[in-house]
Amino acid sequence: MLFRNQGDPVLNLSNPPGITAEMQHYGLDAVKDLNRLRQNVVGDPEIASRIASYELAFRMQSAAPELMDLSGESAAALEAYGVDREDPKVATERGGGPNQFRTFSRNCLLARRMVERGVRFVNLYHASWDHHSNLDVELTFNTQMADQPIAALLKDLKQRGLLDTTLVVWGSEFGRTPLGENRVGRKPNTGRDHHPCAFSLWMAGGGIKGGQVIGETDEIGWNIVKDPIHLNDFHATILHLFGLNHEKLTYRFQGRDFRLTDVAGKVVNQLLA
Repeated sequence: MLFRNQGDPVLNLSNPPGITAEMQHYGLDAVKDLNRLRQNVVGDPEIASRIASYELAFRMQSAAPELMDLSGESAAALEAYGVDREDPKVATERGGGPNQFRTFSRNCLLARRMVERGVRFVNLYHASWDHHSNLDVELTFNTQMADQPIAALLKDLKQRGLLDTTLVVWGSEFGRTPLGENRVGRKPNTGRDHHPCAFSLWMAGGGIKGGQVIGETDEIGWNIVKDPIHLNDFHATILHLFGLNHEKLTYRFQGRDFRLTDVAGKVVNQLLA
């Protein structure tokens, strides 16, 4: 479910003008009664499943406005996450639009609210870390934007007893080159290009052993020279923390075994508490 930054958190949550909550209630009850009458006639389990699906969807959607309403949060919590922070006045070519500090801070607070309500998977995005130029200014902007609310989220989850059962993963799809991205025909710049050979991710909570750094690159950060963790290994470890044996999620196709972690993935025990 994708939440919106403005207006209704989910499209079509609000009734159209002239439709009251009572009218909606009567309409839904009528549909429910018709479905049950048909179910009694044909005894089709698909109808019962569809009724249950619609009712679950309605309960989820109707819970969204309360979830998104931060008025019940304490002033200390709002300040800790930085939901009222102003963006620094910097020139940037990256996407994301205005009020990025407030948006990311609010999203981190919403992540905690979703976790404590039993949401199993929460995904936060920020655009953009794609620093092909203007690195000094824009990386400073992004790190200042992210540091405070992420720290507040981890602290908040821990104080509420939720961090032990919540795995927090910070990552991206690739790293950045250790060399400046200076291409033929372009002015020299301080940016970095896409780089899959060596990059870092971090995890917290959810059975992870904290306070350690695993892996090491060469002196310029181009390649891994010690304790590499392949992405398949990373995924195998996450599945293990979820209580799933990744090797049992295997199927055979066209003469070879396939699974989510491919045939090379293995659990990295050094990561586990």
